[in-house]
Amino acid sequence: MGYTIGALAKATEVHVETIRYYQRRGLVPEPAKPLGGIRRYEDIHARRLRFIKHAQTLGFSLDEVADLLALEDGRHCREAEELGANKLAMVRERIVQLQRVEQALAALVDQCHCNTGQVQCPLIAALEQAA
Repeated sequence: MGYTIGALAKATEVHVETIRYYQRRGLVPEPAKPLGGIRRYEDIHARRLRFIKHAQTLGFSLDEVADLLALEDGRHCREAEELGANKLAMVRERIVQLQRVEQALAALVDQCHCNTGQVQCPLIAALEQAA
């Protein structure tokens, strides 16, 4: 039985062209095309697409997803842990960076409330100085 690519796309909420892109990248195996027939995708393809989507929501790039998929047999927990720990460190660093951006932007927005009339907006002035 199996899915057509359209049915697989609908079932996994992954666009058809994205599935094809993942196939070209080697992330999702392409099923054999029967002579004169239509390729049929199985549950394993749907699980693979859901794996990729979930990994992406956790911040993994497609290259990192490929690394995780290479460990998918479940016997490489140490390597998977290392990849996860590295991603976690990157996420934490990004959070720190975003908190700095938030503080700087909040200060500039607060300064905008102080100025009225013909005085140059501090937010615009700060952006122009950086350019």
